[in-house]
Amino acid sequence: MSSPSFNDVDVVLRDGRAVHLRAMHCSDEGELMQFFERLDPETRYMRFMHVVRKPDVKRLRRVLAFIPERGTGIVATIPADDGIDVVGGSSLMIGPDPASCEFAVTVTAAYARTGLGRTLMSALIAAAKARGLLEMEGFVLRANTAMLRLADRLGFTTSADPEDFSVVICRLRLDAPVDRLAQA
Repeated sequence: MSSPSFNDVDVVLRDGRAVHLRAMHCSDEGELMQFFERLDPETRYMRFMHVVRKPDVKRLRRVLAFIPERGTGIVATIPADDGIDVVGGSSLMIGPDPASCEFAVTVTAAYARTGLGRTLMSALIAAAKARGLLEMEGFVLRANTAMLRLADRLGFTTSADPEDFSVVICRLRLDAPVDRLAQA
């Protein structure tokens, strides 16, 4: 599998605000730590599926080290007094099966319901296809209805996690002949 880079793009969201999408880099550690601090408790819970009060720096460094060889990360940034602020991010990690990946997406509450989550997921799906991956999956809390609606609109199938009733497994075949992204 190749590891193509993500091409930067500026996007205007539904509410008229603009964000800059670009590939995530190891040098983003500080900005990602600030991003975590800006996440409200509910957003953190939905993303990590348990209460997380402090960022796990070791885990973040491990994830960043996997990119771009074993993953892809995309951040949405806005200008800030200190340079930029990350207001959203999506990532995929290739696991033991080199044809599939697990996704994650997070958006700050200030950018919720603006289309940023969909924009990040669409970019991530395109990046997964460019890598030649065949399937993408994610584990989503059943209570995270916004993410489940988004997954449905993007063409993911859903099923209950047999090991945890509170979790839904979302899967998308990336080699499917019908592109539901264009239909939605």
